Amino acid sequence: SSQNLSEEFAEAARRLKKEAPRIQFGKIDVTHQHDLRKEFNIREFPTVKFFVDGSREDPIDCKGVRQASAFITWLKRRTGPSTVLINSTDQAEAIIHADDLAVIGFFKELHNDSVEVFCETARDVPEMPFGMTASEDVCVKYGIQKNTLVVFKKGKPVHNEVLEAGRQNKLDLTRLIKTFTLDLVTEYNLETSVKIFDVPVENHILLFTPRNSETFNAIYENYKSAAAEFRGKIMFVLVDTNETRNGRVFEYFRIREVDVPAVRILNLTSDAKYKMPADEVTVENLKEFCQSYLNGKAKLHLSSEEIPEDWDKRPVKVLVGKNFNRIVF
Repeated sequence: SSQNLSEEFAEAARRLKKEAPRIQFGKIDVTHQHDLRKEFNIREFPTVKFFVDGSREDPIDCKGVRQASAFITWLKRRTGPSTVLINSTDQAEAIIHADDLAVIGFFKELHNDSVEVFCETARDVPEMPFGMTASEDVCVKYGIQKNTLVVFKKGKPVHNEVLEAGRQNKLDLTRLIKTFTLDLVTEYNLETSVKIFDVPVENHILLFTPRNSETFNAIYENYKSAAAEFRGKIMFVLVDTNETRNGRVFEYFRIREVDVPAVRILNLTSDAKYKMPADEVTVENLKEFCQSYLNGKAKLHLSSEEIPEDWDKRPVKVLVGKNFNRIVF
């Protein structure tokens, strides 16, 4: 909520007052400051912007940051080095084990395009520690031979991404890394919905199924297997159809009890919905559906009632989603 964010923002201001007095914090109520709202194109609340060197041109957006500690890290990475330079295996171990998650960039040398993209990504993901190294000892210890980004979870490597100049950009890496703040499959509820929308992945796949069904475990394992392959590209969400508080989500996707288990893909930007053509939730069917969606080949799903038998018997024809295009156009 705005109130909560406002308190965390104030806490960050208090903590940085001594440490970095050059960074000033301010708060604007744009309901009374229409000119400022227009000038900075404020569309959602709360919005946090960082102005650099006294210029009001092109402030930097601070998105998805909710905790005081993350605000502080975000600002420090904007005003100083964004990653820790690792020179020894001990130092690497310390960073990898200090937190639940850590991101380390292993490089042959520290002056290339991939390093730049890595450092830019670190600025936008203040929730976790970032380190980088060109130390041969450290690379040998972790068995790394190419320029590689490694995500560590609880001290163990959970993802290796080979970095090639021009192949990845900051947004691709940010999407990928931020997905590790969530489980491979995230169950939808009031608490997780905020986290789900904080991760900048616009493609969401949703599995609608009752948790207490006999087939749940098998279906869920299949869903998790597919999720591992599309991490960073499609976010995998589970919706328990027995949970009455999820009613609005079923309504939105027009899911009825007879339809479950059901799988849908939603594109957050266009609001377009896609239905998995196969009925069985197998790893193969899920992978095929996700791949065809990413290739732009999936068929748009228009929620519709069935066409009534007597739709054209009267002067005024009865139109539903399924016959609308054919009759009208």
